[in-house]
Amino acid sequence: MTLEAPSHDLSGLAKVADWIATQFGPWGSLEREETPNGPLLRVRIAGSGKKVLVLCHFDTVHPVGAFAVPWRIEGERAYGPGVYDMKGNIVQLLWALRTNQALGLSLPALELLFTPDEEVGSPASRAAIEAGALRNDLVLVLEAPTGSGDLKVARKGVGLYRLTAHGKPAHQGVEPEKGINAIVELAHQIPRVVALQDGEKGTTLGPNVIQGGTTSNVVAATAWVEIDLRVWTLSEAERVERALKALQPVLPGATLSLEGGLNRPPMEPSPASLELFERAQRIGAELGLQLGPGQVGGGSDGNFTAALGVPTLDGLGLFGEAAHQLSENVYIPQIPARIALLSGLLHELAQ
Repeated sequence: MTLEAPSHDLSGLAKVADWIATQFGPWGSLEREETPNGPLLRVRIAGSGKKVLVLCHFDTVHPVGAFAVPWRIEGERAYGPGVYDMKGNIVQLLWALRTNQALGLSLPALELLFTPDEEVGSPASRAAIEAGALRNDLVLVLEAPTGSGDLKVARKGVGLYRLTAHGKPAHQGVEPEKGINAIVELAHQIPRVVALQDGEKGTTLGPNVIQGGTTSNVVAATAWVEIDLRVWTLSEAERVERALKALQPVLPGATLSLEGGLNRPPMEPSPASLELFERAQRIGAELGLQLGPGQVGGGSDGNFTAALGVPTLDGLGLFGEAAHQLSENVYIPQIPARIALLSGLLHELAQ
């Protein structure tokens, strides 16, 4: 049975949520909350030692039917929509719990949070994620590790902005001088936007979507560009946003407006999160996994929890490759070690 659940596919998300409830509900107390973006599930498991929030999302980026064969194994890899990001990692969590139960290994006090909208920015889940983080001592995020297999201690923050130039329409053939061309104004502004990048600090701005005007014989009255911002630190995000808000029009009579903001704050490493990483690194070494402190440009729900000052370790999921691609897969020979890593870390956190 294959359960596909693209973001916003409420029927598919409900079916996956039902499966999660069936598999994880017996482990503790189950709560289910219906949100506009699909069901959100919380499972609380009694334990000792630390109080730990575990974050998983079950939505994917792949439309239903995108994979000609939704599930297949070829050689040493398993392929399917979300198998790597991150349905396979939910199965990994289930087997880590089963491993500890079978071996008589203790568990910390766990709050497992399964969310339906991470791939679209977690708009309906963010409040629950942040509240859960503040209730617990630390956060484990079951996103996939880096391409080299490292855990993730830092992620860039993500900002999404729309800069709009407002001009004045006029007939291009009869009286163009009476118009103010918003596309020309925006063309002046885009180099200024790009100039805010800082390569040494890893700050990038991508003016990647642009639109303006109505027809070729009318001076464009409006034009806008969508800007993707990536930053390692909150201070850099604040610097860039101040500069974007301070942009001034070049053409007489033109105006500018800015919408948007920081969608995910940067996941900046703290001494406590690095200590948590070192603990996982040591456990991994005993399993033959050489784990480094990875840093990646993409965001996750761990960005929200780290920004609250709660120690957060990301990338604890299965090793694989090609996230968000039709070749998305997990590497089968390493599945046992990744389950054991999570199992061992949970056991240590219970002490």
